[in-house]
Amino acid sequence: MFEKISNQLKKAEKIVFVTGAGISQESGIPTFRGKDGLWRKYDPMKLATIDAFYEDPKLVWEWYEERRKNILAANPNPGHTAIAELEKYKQVSVLTQNIDGLHQRAGSTRVYELHGSIITIKCTVCDFKDKIVSSFSQLPPLCKCGNMLRPDVVWFGESLPQDVWKSAIEQASSCDVMVVVGTSLAVSPANLLPVYAKQNGATMIEVNIEQTPMSSSMDISLRSSAASTLPVLVSTISE
Repeated sequence: MFEKISNQLKKAEKIVFVTGAGISQESGIPTFRGKDGLWRKYDPMKLATIDAFYEDPKLVWEWYEERRKNILAANPNPGHTAIAELEKYKQVSVLTQNIDGLHQRAGSTRVYELHGSIITIKCTVCDFKDKIVSSFSQLPPLCKCGNMLRPDVVWFGESLPQDVWKSAIEQASSCDVMVVVGTSLAVSPANLLPVYAKQNGATMIEVNIEQTPMSSSMDISLRSSAASTLPVLVSTISE
């Protein structure tokens, strides 16, 4: 199986990775929904929405500050590093549902953050946007214009950033191989990305410790972790 995947990767000119919470979990970042998920007594669907934010902005900010501290304390794992390493040999793009910035910290240069970034903030009214550089003296933090700042993430019910989504479609539609890592792609519209890749005749590879709804439509599906599998695959290309 590894040899078959290795051959596909060697032949490919452009490889696109679609990544989700599974690869970040291997860096010690808790998932929303897992039994060890953050703030288990709260329903993420009721925290990660614009309505929840306006109903109790301090609570939502406390939740995101907790998540941000966990993320900043984490490090990229060998899965992230292998994807970045592959750029030495192939044209590689990463379309990620994760908001943690670990792909960039690992060295990947073409990363499209479909759901935004927990490292940046934006104003709820004006066009202000910036990276978070330290803890806030008050929650919710306020913009210079006097309105509330919010995490620059895509909440349930919100549209993806259209420029990022357009670029993601272009990347998916032009790749030779798509590797779906650590995500069931249950969330729309990210679940359309494999469709665009397939229309281009791309080879579809899944790396996930669990079977997913996408598994049956993949050309190759590996039941293993990104941190253990991706470094081995990349090493075969560099030989």
